[in-house]
Amino acid sequence: MELSYCAVFLILLIPISRADATSVEKQFKECLLTQLDGNSEHIEKITFTSSSTLYPQVWDSLAQNPRWVNISSRKPLMILTPFHESEIQAAILCSKELKLQLRVRSGGHDYEGLSYLSDVPFVMVDLINIRSIEINLADETAWVQAGASIGELYYKISKASKVHGFPAGTCPSVGIGGHISGGGQGLMLRKHGLAADNVVDAYLIDANGKIHDRKSMGEDVFWAIRGGDASSFGVILAWKIKLVRVPPIVTGFNVPRTPEEGVTDLIHRWQYIAHDLHEDLVIRVIAQISGHDKSKKFRATFNSIFLGGVDRLIPLMNESFPELGLQAKDCTEMSWIQSVMFIAGYNIEDPLELLLNRTTMFKRSFKAKSDFFKEPVPKSGLEGAWKLLLEEEIAFLIMEPYGGRMNEISESEIPFPHRKGNLYNLQYLVNWEVNSDEASRRHLQWAKMVYKYMTPYVSKSPRAAYFNYKDLDLGKNKLDSTSYSEASVWGKKYFKGNFRRLAQIKTKFDPLNFFRNEQSIPLLNSHHS
Repeated sequence: MELSYCAVFLILLIPISRADATSVEKQFKECLLTQLDGNSEHIEKITFTSSSTLYPQVWDSLAQNPRWVNISSRKPLMILTPFHESEIQAAILCSKELKLQLRVRSGGHDYEGLSYLSDVPFVMVDLINIRSIEINLADETAWVQAGASIGELYYKISKASKVHGFPAGTCPSVGIGGHISGGGQGLMLRKHGLAADNVVDAYLIDANGKIHDRKSMGEDVFWAIRGGDASSFGVILAWKIKLVRVPPIVTGFNVPRTPEEGVTDLIHRWQYIAHDLHEDLVIRVIAQISGHDKSKKFRATFNSIFLGGVDRLIPLMNESFPELGLQAKDCTEMSWIQSVMFIAGYNIEDPLELLLNRTTMFKRSFKAKSDFFKEPVPKSGLEGAWKLLLEEEIAFLIMEPYGGRMNEISESEIPFPHRKGNLYNLQYLVNWEVNSDEASRRHLQWAKMVYKYMTPYVSKSPRAAYFNYKDLDLGKNKLDSTSYSEASVWGKKYFKGNFRRLAQIKTKFDPLNFFRNEQSIPLLNSHHS
């Protein structure tokens, strides 16, 4: 078994010529016809081969990071845009039969493009048409199909209720399938935990094309897919989530500060208190550069959402963070759904329908890395980081506080382990406009440099990272075979002590490692450990 399985990989790693590709595309369509009892017209409508005129448009439509636009050698042989679960089941079975890989894209925000790029021949299943949302206020739950975006979910909740919300991310165009699969942190995490902490059931298609719910997949697999990379175990069709109660009025503020206004002192202080504030209050820090060339300046914005009115917020701030000098005039009262708009960078009076836009507002090439902090960084350390920011044109350090509810959930409750003891998560993000190889190299080098600079200040043993801010610099799987110990290099950074359990569950549920990518959960067996 092991031999034939490795042999498959050797075949896969040989590049496919155009003639071979055409033959594989033809065989794949024929296989779909057989699996789906033959409606060839419909199959033509949902299948885009690399030679079809619509292929570039379909591939690019949800690729949110233009960094890879010119890498044709790594694009899928075929793209499937199914309308029905049976078409996904057929795609799995046909990919297996033709020894092709399968990648699944829900919103296209995958930081390293692993859902739509690979070095081996593969089929991409784009879930753009699998996106229905059913809200049930009677039991305060919702079924959300994997291709729905976070914005679509928020919008749908707001149309059904003024006092319900969901604790997920801040970028509306992110796909819910992948977001929950990696944990899903957002601005209500101090009150309600992560998106994945609020999942009560799921539909998953396994490597044999069988559809499971929580009961039939079993509690182990249900544990693994909530924050432990569901794409390593199967294709998520839908999540059943628990809605949370939100107050009719929430308050937001954006308070910018510059070095002249003591921004370093303020951020230094923020590190000691942000994780300890009332759980209704989240204040994140977005440090960035404004201006160009000689007029470049460093500034940071204290960006906040408070689950309540301004009359309750100001006394809280005066007591816990008086240094910021927050006043009522800095604050805006709004509904929860308007706060979603506010954090996403829209005007709160803008139409809510903007949340339905499935592409990101600023589509630029980017690279991100992440760290967790258990101790405050000294002022000298912060100032060194600001200097590095000044070397870039468009770069951000986004500091998201933990604490509150995150301290109460055990590290092993779900695979996402970054709980008690973490003060905040930091995302290093660099964007660039000109998409040349030379530009990419320069900006990627900067990301590595700032990450290296922060080494003395970050979490240790392991230096932890957030799986949804995927980073191949941490290490990657070889697509022919990767041992558990090789994968542990990056796996323990994302999942800490939960990584071994994930590998055990993977080995039992997907023993042939059909669902795999450059950072998928590896098998744990005698050949792989």
